[in-house]
Amino acid sequence: MKSYWIENRDSKLFIDLREVNKPQAAAGQLLVKIYAAGLNRGEFIVGAGPHGSLPYAKPMGMEAAGEIIDIGKNVTGFNLGQRVMGRCPGGFSEFGLMLALEAMPIPDSLNWTEAASIPITFMVAYDVLIEQGELKAGEWLMINGVSSGVGTACVQLAKVLGAHTIGTSLSDKKLKLLISHGLTESITTRSPDFYARVLEITKEKGVNLVVNAVGGSLLAEEIRCLAYKGRLAIVGYVDGFLEAPLAIETLHSNRLKIFGVSNKNRTPEERQKSVVDFVTNFLPRFSSNDNHPLVDRIFTFDQLQKAKDYMESNQHLGKIILSVHEK
Repeated sequence: MKSYWIENRDSKLFIDLREVNKPQAAAGQLLVKIYAAGLNRGEFIVGAGPHGSLPYAKPMGMEAAGEIIDIGKNVTGFNLGQRVMGRCPGGFSEFGLMLALEAMPIPDSLNWTEAASIPITFMVAYDVLIEQGELKAGEWLMINGVSSGVGTACVQLAKVLGAHTIGTSLSDKKLKLLISHGLTESITTRSPDFYARVLEITKEKGVNLVVNAVGGSLLAEEIRCLAYKGRLAIVGYVDGFLEAPLAIETLHSNRLKIFGVSNKNRTPEERQKSVVDFVTNFLPRFSSNDNHPLVDRIFTFDQLQKAKDYMESNQHLGKIILSVHEK
């Protein structure tokens, strides 16, 4: 089968399309014929990204949607031919493996590309807003870099929860489009200069939860924007700033909380619990037309490099999808 691999050579990423053996489903796994896979910016970052220093080549891709063609031992609740989506290491391939514990049935209302937009972005949004962020109806959520896949997922999930949202982006066009998808207020900026406007929007109270998917360059300004007992989620650091000043006095006096959002060290049981709750309580909401994931652009399987370049151009609003097989 064809499969994309990534390798770090002299601190630069190289992507190769290889011919490799089709994987076999081991105990607890599903073998899936992949129809679509989602791109995530972090997988193209060496050092601070999920690859670390990447001392060896590894298969690319993190999430996918496809059809079950084989089921490993000790797996129940799934059938051959069933449409599923989930985390899929090496998902930029014609076939891939998913852990049954983390695989999710695809609602009839979603097509392959929409389904491939959910496993990473919406599970991250669920972790940020619900599991750790404890966002409640009527509270204010601020998302910096709101036009990303995770950002748009947070907007949609916050709308379901009944929370208000503030999004920042350099693109006024993207922000206007997101208003139609549930964004409450927008601030056109990429710089840490939004404090005054946030206080104006929230009537001097500040926001209850901040999603930082940008990095350390915004941390100080975000802390200023937090309300009493506010929470701040660190989701990513595409700006390359891995350190930032921390206003300890503000953190202390306002009883603030800062938490990280990563699956790197989570146990399979922790991941499964999140998946079960999401599938039970939130996935059914995608049966309505206004809750479909935002897909910006679809690239064919041979266009991964073009898809990567497009992602790095920051033109997209929502997810970028790689179409693997067509059906």
